[in-house]
Amino acid sequence: MAPPMERFVALSCINVGVGPGGTTNLLARVALVDYRGDVIFEKYVKPTSPVTDFRTAATGITPELLSSADAWTFDMIQQHVANLLVGKILVGHCLWNDLAVLGLPHPTVDTRDVALYMPFRNALKSTTVVGLRTLLWLLMNRRCQEGQLHPVENARASLDLYRSEETRWEMAISSANWPCLLPPSTFSRCYL
Repeated sequence: MAPPMERFVALSCINVGVGPGGTTNLLARVALVDYRGDVIFEKYVKPTSPVTDFRTAATGITPELLSSADAWTFDMIQQHVANLLVGKILVGHCLWNDLAVLGLPHPTVDTRDVALYMPFRNALKSTTVVGLRTLLWLLMNRRCQEGQLHPVENARASLDLYRSEETRWEMAISSANWPCLLPPSTFSRCYL
């Protein structure tokens, strides 16, 4: 039996780059949606380090967006998201990346990561992580991420993929047959 839909929340984060060459991720925008895809929370994040690559072509993020009065500090975002995740089942794609930039752990048993779900990987005959855009297109014949990355769109896409397999997924879990691979071991701090 599936948990009540009120327990589900989908998360997606958009990052900018810091450090030499802008290769280190820094949280710049976060969104959470409920089981129906309605936005629970969406905010830009004031940078905690100098941004060396806004990745504007892909993210649409500019210095003005991150310094606006509407952007929250990282500490405010982290605390607010942590409160929203208490007791929730977290849905997303490559959740370890989102949890890492948020600096938050979440119980493994309460995650539903579409990037790690074995039936998706088996259907695509893939041994590696498949991007959200590719998963959505090949499994649902639906497009996403055609322009700039948008965290609400990504969270909804992950949720739609989860819901397409929800019954099988939850039956596997309830029969003690975890249907997902483990996230990369370097991100073990993101899971309880």
